[in-house]
Amino acid sequence: MTAIPGSAAAVTGAASGIGRALAHELALRGCDLAIADRDEAGLQAAAAEIAKASPRKVTVHRLDVSEPDQITAFAEAAVAAHPSLNIVVNNAGVALLGEFGEFDQAQMEWLFNINFWGVVHGTRAFLPQLSRQREAHIVNISSIFGIIAPPGQSAYCAAKFAVRGFSESLRHELAVANSPVRLSVVHPGGVATSIARNSRAGTGVTDNARRAESIERFDALARTTPTAAAQRIIAGIEKNQPRILIGKDAYFMDLLQRFRPATYWKTMQRMMEKTAARRIARDAARASQ
Repeated sequence: MTAIPGSAAAVTGAASGIGRALAHELALRGCDLAIADRDEAGLQAAAAEIAKASPRKVTVHRLDVSEPDQITAFAEAAVAAHPSLNIVVNNAGVALLGEFGEFDQAQMEWLFNINFWGVVHGTRAFLPQLSRQREAHIVNISSIFGIIAPPGQSAYCAAKFAVRGFSESLRHELAVANSPVRLSVVHPGGVATSIARNSRAGTGVTDNARRAESIERFDALARTTPTAAAQRIIAGIEKNQPRILIGKDAYFMDLLQRFRPATYWKTMQRMMEKTAARRIARDAARASQ
């Protein structure tokens, strides 16, 4: 078990979404924090929000996880500020709108540098510190799209599948070595964050209506709040759960993939379309009242 009270955690992507909610919930449970993001204004707002709710020590670090040198510097600064740091959450992530033929290689590399290499470099930078602790934990955020792969998500799925594979193999290595470091890989389903709204469009995507439709569909399917996602992750840390699924949709899609590993998409597509249509109609009815 990794106890939260008295721990210190480094959290990337902490200016918004799951990362921000997770930092807040960790502090409420007695955990000091080194929070990092490239959005300095959002990061300062998150720190101020935490300070109002908790007396825990919080340090703020500007970080672009696509830059390995910045990750190394962040790890050094975080450990200097929190010598007993024993939890690392590699959470920062981005999205790319478009099918494979609609984005170029540079855009795919941009996404990979953040969503995959950011996780790898973050893990490597903090692992020596974590290995010196009596108990420690790494949390790598993948996605339900690290388990299933719908069309239009080839870059994102490739990176999130890579996070899953890297994390599972490393977890087994740590276990064989009797390391004090535990590792959880997280697969959120639809969580109500701004990742879709902040996504980049592929160079070949010229239809603005498609972008609006994609955002609307995401909002309709994103049923889990960031706070609920954060609470689920914390429960997983405390129980040393190797895989953390977030949301009923994630559990369903995980099961569907197991039962229909090569043909799950047709079933999933029908259900997603029906769910999104019902939610959009319901929201429209509420707005007209």
